[in-house]
Amino acid sequence: MTNNSFRLSVILPIFNEAGSIPELVKRCRAALSVYEQYELIFVDDRSSDDSFQLLSQLAKEDPTHIKVIRFSRNFGHQIAITAGLDIASGDAVVIMDSDLQDPPELIPEMLVKWQEGYEVVYARRRSRRDTPFKKATAFLFYRILRKLANVDIPTDTGDFRLMDKKVVQALRGMREHSRFMRGLTSWTGFRQTHIFFDRDDRKHGETHYPLVKMVKFALDGITSFSHIPLRMATYVGFLSACVGLTGGLYAFYWRFFLPEETVPGWTTIVVSVFFIGGIQLIILGVIGEYIGRIYTELQARPLYIVDKKMNLDGDE
Repeated sequence: MTNNSFRLSVILPIFNEAGSIPELVKRCRAALSVYEQYELIFVDDRSSDDSFQLLSQLAKEDPTHIKVIRFSRNFGHQIAITAGLDIASGDAVVIMDSDLQDPPELIPEMLVKWQEGYEVVYARRRSRRDTPFKKATAFLFYRILRKLANVDIPTDTGDFRLMDKKVVQALRGMREHSRFMRGLTSWTGFRQTHIFFDRDDRKHGETHYPLVKMVKFALDGITSFSHIPLRMATYVGFLSACVGLTGGLYAFYWRFFLPEETVPGWTTIVVSVFFIGGIQLIILGVIGEYIGRIYTELQARPLYIVDKKMNLDGDE
């Protein structure tokens, strides 16, 4: 395809990014100026700052290129990406964060790879400017996930990627609530490649992924693409049973063969109870994590509810 023969969609999830939006739009326009048919799809995850007001004004000024939808409440980053995919009309679709850590200037390079025949082009972080704690936890998470998952999920990658419309169409059919988009993209298969980039600092505001959300995100990624935690619970149960049996044989030996050295007490009992009880709670927690996801899916609620739309069919 030539530069003017395809349509490009860029999905930008927004949550309290008022400080970044003006520069973000400016840089996107500059990076995409050579492409006639492109759209910037902003999905406002019910921001509490002036993000939606800024987006509304930009949509009025540029109805051709800027589309906006706003959720009825906060549904989360991965759901915001899903909403963008549902309405994207491009032959190629790019997902990127709105905090300017993902550079829009990388999109033309992605498009070159796409025009070479790749259906997924993801951006792999060569370096990242984050705290040592976040770097270390991210490094461990991606490698643990790669070992546990039943699909090949690339390491050191986020949601910043370009996808062909056939991949987007496949993703639209996946409606599970506990979403891990980079895993779902890998699951679809197709021809995939990567390009390297250096991830910048966050320029405005604070991260929207504190430790609690990071842990939840990690659990979603692992439980969505691996049954190994359930198997590990079984293994731990067997190990616990073996330890209990060994302790029982040990107590039996002392009671019947060395009765004069046996000291009545509660220490052994208490330690055993706490050990076995702790193992049981861990196993129940793992099982409960999967059962909770089953319950959520059986409710069959919509993934999101749209409050307002701008420059889209049926907008208000």
